[in-house]
Amino acid sequence: MTIDTNINLERWPFRRLSLEETSKLVAKLKASGVTQAWAGSFDGLLHRDIAAVNQRLADACRQFADLLRPFGTVNPVLPDWHEDLRRCHEVHKMPGLRLHPNFHGYTLDDPRFAELLSLATDRGLIVQLALAMEDERTQHALHRVPHVDPKPLAGVVAKLPKLRLVLLNAFRSLSLLQCGEVAKAGQVWFDIAMLESVAGVTKLIEKVSPERVLFGSHSPLFYFESAELKLVESGLPEAVLQQIRIGNAMKLLAVSSD
Repeated sequence: MTIDTNINLERWPFRRLSLEETSKLVAKLKASGVTQAWAGSFDGLLHRDIAAVNQRLADACRQFADLLRPFGTVNPVLPDWHEDLRRCHEVHKMPGLRLHPNFHGYTLDDPRFAELLSLATDRGLIVQLALAMEDERTQHALHRVPHVDPKPLAGVVAKLPKLRLVLLNAFRSLSLLQCGEVAKAGQVWFDIAMLESVAGVTKLIEKVSPERVLFGSHSPLFYFESAELKLVESGLPEAVLQQIRIGNAMKLLAVSSD
C-alpha cells in the first residue's frame, strides 16, 4: 500500500506522455499498489485561467475519488489569486495546494509568497512547493525555467510554525545538508521523486528523520518504477519503508483534516 504524493493530470506541455490520459494513469497507479495519489495539474504551469484549471482538476479527481486527491494551483502573481485560494478550500474541498514559483515568476522572498503561505496555513491546507519539474538538461531550448532558489526557504518556514510544507522535486536545487537545515526550521516534508545516488533515501532520512520523507513518483513525467526502486535498493527496515510509503502521508492528511 502506497500514497503517491506527487502526480500530475492533464498534458505536459512539451511532449506527449504514455500515461497522460487520467484513466490510464489511474490504472497504472492501482496496479502498482497505490491506494491514494495527490494530484496537481500540468495546466497550472502555463495557463492563466487558474480557476478553470482547478475546476478541471477537481472534476477529474471526482471521477476517480477512490484514488485521487486534488491539490490546486494558486499563482500569487495573477489578480484575484485570493479567490482561487478560497475556491480550492471552500468549493473544491481540496486538502492542499501545489505551487510553482519558477513557472509563475516569483521568488521565495516575495511578500506575496509569504502571504499565500500564511493564508493557506490559516485554512489548514497542506502546501506543496515544487522546486523543479524536470532536469535542466532536458528543457526545451526556447523555454528554460530555472529551478527555484531555496535560499530564503528556512527563514520563511521559521516564521510559520503551523505551516505544513511538502517540498517536491527538491534535489536539483537543494543539497541533503540544506534539507536538514530547512527541516529544522519547521514542519517540512520531502518527496523522493528527484532523489538520486545510491542509498539516496537512506542519506535523506539521516538528515531529516524518517518521519519527514514521503513517497512521490512525479508520474506520469517520470516512471513510477523509478521511485519504487529507490525504496527497494535502500535496504531500510520494513517499518521505515511503511512510514515513507503511507504512514507519514496519512498523518499529514489527518492533521490537515482536523
